[in-house]
Order: sequence, then C-alpha cells, then structure tokens
Amino acid sequence: MSHPTVAVHPVVAEVTDRIAARSAETRAAYLARSAAAYEEGPVRRGLACSNLAHGFAAMEGVDKQALRQLRAPGVAIVSSYNDMLSAHQPMQDYPSWLKKSVRTAGGVAQFAGGVPAMCDGITQGRTGMELSLFSREVIAMATAIALSHDMFDAALLLGVCDKIVPGLLIGALSFGHLPAILVPAGPMNSGLPNKDKAAVRQRYAEGLATREELLDAEAASYHSAGTCTFYGTANSNQMVVEVMGLHLPGASFVQPNTPLRQALTEEAGRRVVALSRGEEYTPVSQVLDEKAFVNGIIALLATGGSTNHTMHLVAIAAAAGIQLSWDDFSDLSAVVPLLARVYPNGSADINHFHAAGGIQFLVGTLLDAGLLHEDVHTVAGFGLRRYTQEPILSDGELVWRDVPTRSLDEKVLRPVWRPFASDGGLRMVAGNLGRAVTKVSAVAPEHRVVEAPARVFTTQEEFTAAFRAGELDRDVVVVVRQQGPQANGMPELHGLTPALGVLMDRGFRVALLTDGRMSGASGKVPAAIQVTPEAAVGGPIARICDGDLIRFDARTGTLDVLVTDDELAARALTDAPPSEAAWHGTGRELFGALRRAVGPADQGASVFGALTPELDLARGVPAFGQGTMTVPSYALHTQEVGQ
Repeated sequence: MSHPTVAVHPVVAEVTDRIAARSAETRAAYLARSAAAYEEGPVRRGLACSNLAHGFAAMEGVDKQALRQLRAPGVAIVSSYNDMLSAHQPMQDYPSWLKKSVRTAGGVAQFAGGVPAMCDGITQGRTGMELSLFSREVIAMATAIALSHDMFDAALLLGVCDKIVPGLLIGALSFGHLPAILVPAGPMNSGLPNKDKAAVRQRYAEGLATREELLDAEAASYHSAGTCTFYGTANSNQMVVEVMGLHLPGASFVQPNTPLRQALTEEAGRRVVALSRGEEYTPVSQVLDEKAFVNGIIALLATGGSTNHTMHLVAIAAAAGIQLSWDDFSDLSAVVPLLARVYPNGSADINHFHAAGGIQFLVGTLLDAGLLHEDVHTVAGFGLRRYTQEPILSDGELVWRDVPTRSLDEKVLRPVWRPFASDGGLRMVAGNLGRAVTKVSAVAPEHRVVEAPARVFTTQEEFTAAFRAGELDRDVVVVVRQQGPQANGMPELHGLTPALGVLMDRGFRVALLTDGRMSGASGKVPAAIQVTPEAAVGGPIARICDGDLIRFDARTGTLDVLVTDDELAARALTDAPPSEAAWHGTGRELFGALRRAVGPADQGASVFGALTPELDLARGVPAFGQGTMTVPSYALHTQEVGQ
C-alpha cells in the first residue's frame, strides 16, 4: 500500500535540525572513526595466524572451516541471559537458534560474551539498587570487551530491561561500523491487573493488608517468564528501540515461548548477515542518527514512557556523537499528543496495548501526522513505514502484513486526531532549585500544582518511619535528597509511591522532590525527579530546610523554594552523601570509581563523557563532571558539615 508523503511537523524538524547543528563536530568525528574501522570482507582477515587460530579453536565442522577460510561473515552474540530474572530467562535457547539461522544465511555466529543483568524490581529499596544505574556502564564495557576481538562483522544484542538495552547500545556504538540488531524476549502474559496490585500495596503501607496478602498479589502479577507487563523502563526500552529501527518490525511485544517469538529470533540472525555486507550493509552508526533519536523520543512521549530515558537516550546519543538535551524532550513533548494509556498511565497492560494495534498502529498514526521521520535507515531496510506492519506465521513461514488503520481499543490506544491529551506529559521544570523532570501523564490535572511546606529526608527509611508515625498527615512536599548519581548511584525511589498515594487519598496536597529517580513506574503522585545540580555537589536542593514553602507547578514548568536567593545561598549544608568508608556492602565499594566519575543527570548520568575539566567557581575546585573529578565533592561536603 502506498502512502502520500507527509511534511514533518515544524517543531519536530526544528528540534532535529538544532540537534544536528550542535552535534556537527562530535557526530562527524564519530562517523569518521566508524568508517575507518570498516573493512570489506571478514574483518578477521587482518589477524595473524596465531590470533585467528585462537578465535576458532573451539569451533567444529563447517563453522570452523568457514572461519578458517575467511569466507563467511562472523556474527557476535552478546547476551544478558540469566535464569533468575523473568525477562531474561527466555533467552536461554536463543544462541542455538541464532547460530543455526546465521549458518543458513552464510555466516558464522559465536557467543562472544555475556553482560550482567540486574533487576530493579528485586533491588528496589535495598542497597543493591545503588548499583543499578552504574550497571549500564558495566554492561557497555562488557559489550565492548565481547566485540573487541576483531572476529566479527555484525552483532546480535540480546537484552530487554532497564539498564541492559542502553548499556548494550552504548557498547555497540563503540563499534559503529558493525551492523547490530537487538533481539528481545517479550512480555509475560497478563496476570493480576496492575491497578489491583497497586491497591494491595497501598493497603499494606497503611497496615491494612498482611505480608502474605501482599506477596500473593505480587506473585499473581509477576508470575512467569517474560518482561513485567506494566509500562516501566523495560517495555519503554522495547518501544523506543523498535521505533528507532533496531528491532525487526513487530518484535517488541510478542510473548516468549511461542512459535512467532522463535521465528522472529531466528530471522534476526538471517537479517544481520544480510546487513553485514554488499548493498544492504547498514552499520549501527547509520541507523542511530539524529532523526532516529528524535523518533525514539517521540515514541516515548506519545506513550507516556519511562522518565529514565531522559538520561538513557542522552547517554546513548553521546556514544553516537549526538548531543541531546532535556530541552529537546520538553519541546517535543509540547507538540506530541499522548496516544496510549498503559499502567501506570491507565489500567491496561502492555499486552492490551499490543492487542489494540501496538507499535504498528502508533507508528502509522504518528507518520500520517508528520510527527515521525520516515526517511531513516532501519535493520529492516530504509523507511520507517516498514514498522507499520506486523509479523505473523503463515503456513509456518514468517511474513509481515498491514495492520488495521484504526485502534482496536480506544480505551488503550488512540489516533493522533483523538488523543488522551494534547501533549506527551513529560515536562521539564526549573527555578531556584535547579532543573528536574516531571511526568504528568498519570497525574490528575488538579494535582499538578502543589505549594506546601517541605519535609526533608536523606534516606527512604527516614521517610517510611515518619509516614508510619503520622508525621506526614498534612499538605507536604517530601524532599528526598542525597539520592543523585554522585551521591549513591541514583537509586529508583519507587518504594515511596504507596505511602505518598495514601497521603493523597487522605485528601492532602502532596508532591515529591528528589535528585533520585522514579522510573517508568511513577504514577499519580506529582514528582519533580532527577533534580540537578544534585545535593552531593552542593545543588540548591541541599539547602532546603524543614518547613520551607516549596512551589511545584508542572503546568508552567517552575520549581522554587520560596526564600530569597541570598538566604538560600547563605545556608550551611546540614547533611552529606555516604563517605567512601560508609558506601560499602553489596559490592558498592567496587563501584567507587564510577561514583567519582559520573556526570549529572541532564548529561545522561554517564561516566563516558568528554574529559574537559570544568571549574566549580563557588568552591574554586574541580567540579564533579564527566570524568573530571579529582576531589570527591561528597568528601568536601563531609568536611563542611563537620562529619
């Protein structure tokens, strides 16, 4: 079916152009490096005999001969498989499937390396969560190690959740000359509705449900292999990377352990061989350009996806030489309508979204409205319109077909001309407390402006104790600081949500202000998150006192403590993040170097930044920037508060 060419929306075009302009120098340098690394034919031809022999020593049969004779492209399999985490368990059999399909396409696949995969659902509220964000950098480095042997002409990246997909991509982009396809596992089938699970959580927070009742609800919700079905960072990952052209069309939300899931996985192996050579050669550096990142942001906004991607997409783009800013997200959000209601932004789960038309309908309606760039490279070929088709099995063969041009359930998924909201619900707020991200797609309009006294905490445990003691039964802005990337790895604070929800249900005006994260699981509670500068580097959030009146206005985009700037600046710091000695246990001491090197949230909270020192004029010492810190800023703060 042919489609008329639609002009790109002027704001989408303007944002894309300014990203390209600000990135011109870094992008050109990146593309030059990637082009220089490309070689015609199998890259392993350049290896010395001893090196090459090591590379195929463990192989057998035709694969060994093909590698030795330098006649077949080599394909790396990099996987986050483990059998503890439901989202990754289905990948157990993927390497054997992929090796066979790559072989039939004329290539040789080798399992090049595994990457760690941790689950924020398990570590939520525990010290292990303080390693979660840093695990993205570890995954990126592990991916680079796997691809570093000069044995490979393409890569298959097996991953799903939270930090795993961004880490795989950051690592793969260091090998920008290689074609790469992301291979997902799909969501578990629907269990206990997320709204019912959240209700039990709130009752438990109030002491009205037992631990056994809570565990029953959680186990009925998270009950089998596959990704969790709410629309958190894991499913946002799948949405974003498919619209960026890195999945096969329709691959994101096909459930595991089904014939279609296996067929899509096997096709990824055949397809990456085709992309590795000849006229179809399509390296990952070509797929992930400025237009692809804008498309990914728009898909995120149109579906009310995870706030974590305001950091992850910035960090991934930087690995491709592209400079994204939070202003890009905010400006796009103003013109991209909200088209999906998936929990926590609605009652449906991701399986309902997929059944209603899913990514294929979403891409179609956004393209027809000029809200996506169609002229992009993808792993399926040139042009994003390919992603309006869904995969099916016809007589056992994988084929793609057009989807209905209307949503099959407008309670879940709508066209551009009949949206749930006129904007994407992801906004930036700024004021004398710095900058922050807020997600209002699940927040009722009457709760989007809160002016109330502050109550300050530095740990989740302090907050929980105050809630249980009844100290928060009032209008309040809960401030949880010393939770930024440089303080303690920027853990998600999703465990605060049930208690905050209880306070709202009691009729109080409540908001959360934090330099930590809340992820895609954030819901009805108005929250200004990822505040930067964070408390650990002396950001204004570090100087808020109990009782200060704070105004948080998500409508106008303002975030202020209602004291004079002079008074705020004159206040002494009263708390500090953990010292080096205190930040230990659960392996945290092994990540001290990353904590010292990590950059701010609005620059991706990454350790892989430019090595340009920045001067902290307030102190006259080197600032805690990306790769620049010589004196830990938390150590300076410890001295200031006399600890």
